[in-house]
Amino acid sequence: MRMSDIVAQSILEMLDQSDGNAEIRRNELASALGCVPSQINYVITSRFTPEQGYIVESRRGGGGYIRITRITTTPQDAIMHIINSIGRKLDKASAEIMINNMYSRSIINKETARLLAAAMSERSYLDIPQQYRDYLRASIFKNMLLQLV
Repeated sequence: MRMSDIVAQSILEMLDQSDGNAEIRRNELASALGCVPSQINYVITSRFTPEQGYIVESRRGGGGYIRITRITTTPQDAIMHIINSIGRKLDKASAEIMINNMYSRSIINKETARLLAAAMSERSYLDIPQQYRDYLRASIFKNMLLQLV
């Protein structure tokens, strides 16, 4: 397991143990996990974003902390939030992250996740010129998600 996966799993466990709220001291967590503090920052900025259903607050200084709160919404509200967060373009990796987050938060079931992933795969866009694929992927993903609301 990669260090970023270990850090993310640790933070998710903290969130689960404290009803969706975790206050993290970056240096302490880095020391406990045997990594550098910048690894904690990387994981938080890449995996705990508003699009993925989290609010992150931080306070710098000697008593500083990072507070992560899991946003609790209805599945329909969460899907609308995701739709609104998608710009004109969407790359395959970002689509996969959104699909995995919706599945892990039980917003969609496994079959729906598999269908969405198939529609977002590079294989689906092989006949489309490279420069247009991310535009088309964004449009299709938004339309598919709208059908779930």
